[in-house]
Amino acid sequence: MRTILAADIGGTNGRFAVFTTDDGRTLRMGASAWLETTCATSFAELVGQLAQRGFPLAPRDADMVGIAIAGPVREGVRCTPPNIAWDIDLGGRDAGLFARSVLINDFTAQALACLTPAVEEATEILPGHADPQAVVAVIGAGTALGKAALVPDGRGGRVVLPTEGGHALFPFVDSEEFAFMEFVRQRTGRRMVIGDMVVSGPGLTLIHEFLTGERLSAAEVAAVAGADSRTIEWMARLYGRACRDFALSTLSLGGVYVSGGVAAKNPVLVTHRAFADAFRTSETHGALLADMPVRLNANEDSGLWGAAYAAAQFLT
Repeated sequence: MRTILAADIGGTNGRFAVFTTDDGRTLRMGASAWLETTCATSFAELVGQLAQRGFPLAPRDADMVGIAIAGPVREGVRCTPPNIAWDIDLGGRDAGLFARSVLINDFTAQALACLTPAVEEATEILPGHADPQAVVAVIGAGTALGKAALVPDGRGGRVVLPTEGGHALFPFVDSEEFAFMEFVRQRTGRRMVIGDMVVSGPGLTLIHEFLTGERLSAAEVAAVAGADSRTIEWMARLYGRACRDFALSTLSLGGVYVSGGVAAKNPVLVTHRAFADAFRTSETHGALLADMPVRLNANEDSGLWGAAYAAAQFLT
């Protein structure tokens, strides 16, 4: 039996779990721990907190370590995350933390999780017909907006196309939305309003403040905004549009998985009629979108499964 330490490092939480495998293909998840990313001043400090929590596997004792990080991975060993105050350098400063490791983008991990039991309980949001030979899009809002695609490799398997699509400009379409865009620019001091700032936890805060004048955290907004509120309708509409644009950009005839903590904790954002309307609205490809299935993966351990899957490929 081989052991894998999986890590999923986001802007809010750092999740860790032990996985075991006998053959490098079948994974079993064991003990896990959630740490606050912002409570560590470095990646090494975050990893060091595991021992303080009584985590059952010492990082250097793992046969393989898989790390998913919310940012672009360079040369397979480095990442400077845009929403975390520290970076990871497994080719230099952090090289001694693990005996063997692989570093991937967090939405590469979310995409790989679609090949594991992590999505067994995913629920259908919008019906459709998935082409098993086509691209699958994976998109999700948390502290930021992540996107990736599972692409057929021509040999019966799939490879992941990672993206930093959450940093692309957000597509506003009418005068009220343009007013919101100006509000976000003034509130944040940033000139370009990107997907990360709109379809995310911080985006939910900004939408609610723009519509009501109340400045609340995303959790507080979710607690006070009813399904029939303008806040929820706006967020559902903009979330649906973000999914629609990514589905068209990737031609994801294999379907779309929505993941991330925002929808997992607030499924009304993707079950709301405004989400469906926005996803299926297209002056050119309405029929294509109407046949594209969308599923909600509310399993917040998915990133760990994806990181473990990536690590397991080195143990076969």
